[in-house]
Amino acid sequence: MPTVTTDVLELAYTVLGPAEGAPVVLLHGWPDAARSWGPVAARLADAGHRVLLPEWRGTGGTTFRSAETVRDATAAALASDVLDLVDALGVDRFAVVGHDWGARVAYQLAALVPERLSSIAALALAYQPRGTFAFPSFAQAQNFWYQWLMYVDAGAEAVRADPVGFARRQWETWSPPGWWDEAELEATAAVAFRHPDWPATTLNGYRTRFLADEPVDARYDDVRARVAAVEHLTVPTLMVQGGADTCDPPSESEGQEGHFDAYERVVVEGVGHFPQREAPERVADLVLAHLAAHR
Repeated sequence: MPTVTTDVLELAYTVLGPAEGAPVVLLHGWPDAARSWGPVAARLADAGHRVLLPEWRGTGGTTFRSAETVRDATAAALASDVLDLVDALGVDRFAVVGHDWGARVAYQLAALVPERLSSIAALALAYQPRGTFAFPSFAQAQNFWYQWLMYVDAGAEAVRADPVGFARRQWETWSPPGWWDEAELEATAAVAFRHPDWPATTLNGYRTRFLADEPVDARYDDVRARVAAVEHLTVPTLMVQGGADTCDPPSESEGQEGHFDAYERVVVEGVGHFPQREAPERVADLVLAHLAAHR
């Protein structure tokens, strides 16, 4: 698998489709891996797109260049990784499709470099203006039990001790049953949950939201400041919401049209938190139509 060398990482990625195709970057979510895009990526490549699939910090073949580097997994750090990748590959203008963590990064890229994006699509997560984590309602806080678990030292140690079991619990409870089997969980664990940096990046990605003393990498402070200045996105946006998502239910993504110049929200009934895995053909249809409308 090829890698791009950045200041921080050996960043692994896969490329599908024709070299001259319109570039689309597919950003995977948590707890998951780039393999989650398999059927959707193939459809996009078959339609003539050049599909780039980076592997986040803590997954796949991506490794930190130094043991001393903060395992910063905030959206600012991940968005910077995407820009490092496309710059290294000579890609000036591109579309982004992101799931979960990848959706958050797609929104941040739209805030950071709108002139470089033809469109974005976000699966499962609503937009957070200014990149701010607002404390959820009590009902949603109950859905976020796994986040609060990571904020206490004993919970963090439990994640380090059994990362596969922790990820399994999300797969078991965030969507209607039947969308995964043990073989797929194991295949994903092999490239994600068992990655030596997965616990550290997982814990950092969540603990930084509400724990002021959780370390972040200062090299991304400017990115954070730029995102914090943006409430309204000008990049055409598709939001795909699972109607049966029990982590981020449809109520969490309602009423956001005013934050966008061009916005479409589609609720896919019977689908949970992993739309590209649970309904890949439907997601591919939606994404291809969105890409075609905003070339």
